[in-house]
Amino acid sequence: MPSATVPATVPVPAAAPMTAADRVYQHVKNGVLDRRYEGGTLLTEGELAEAVGVSRTPVREALLRLETEGLLKLYPKKGALVLPVSAQEIADVIETRLLVEEFTVRRAVPAPPGLLDRLAELLDEQRRHAAAGDLAAMMAADRGFHAEIVRSAGNQILSRLYDQLRDRQLRMGVALLHAHPERVERTLAEHAEILAALRAGDGESAAAAVRGHVGRVDALVRGVSR
Repeated sequence: MPSATVPATVPVPAAAPMTAADRVYQHVKNGVLDRRYEGGTLLTEGELAEAVGVSRTPVREALLRLETEGLLKLYPKKGALVLPVSAQEIADVIETRLLVEEFTVRRAVPAPPGLLDRLAELLDEQRRHAAAGDLAAMMAADRGFHAEIVRSAGNQILSRLYDQLRDRQLRMGVALLHAHPERVERTLAEHAEILAALRAGDGESAAAAVRGHVGRVDALVRGVSR
């Protein structure tokens, strides 16, 4: 009998290298989200080209992408203005968060062990970043904490909707922590409260914890004390 043919291993394609436009895009986007480029800052093509080490052509391409995402406004022959976060945008994001997060945290009960373990990991990550003073990294882990709960509901449409809020949440969150440093420890405590309610299998307490957490964020971002 002929010997069996061993299937050849299919090579895994390597990830495509970042283009010059991709590098500019990441540089500017990260700068906007971590507030190195604050709202009202005018960015010029020449300055960005020098900062990233590219020509002006990929800078234009990257800035166009960022304008479509609502982070910048382009002005021909002048540059790109970093758009401030508007009061309407804040209201829209908070309202959407409340609708999505209260519903999905209830659906997460009873929470599977894998979800509880992942939330505990993300809470520990937030604590490490907070201790190191890295607020941007803390907010990324913060956003991941909430996104894990949303994904656990199994509704892909809600998950995609929530993912669309990512950049806005990060930008608002970093600004909030810079303006209210006392909020860092309270955020950690509120996340621990949400996790404890999920561990206890109490969907209503988890929803109330989410509602209180997002509501306090809303009040602070709007400049109202509670």
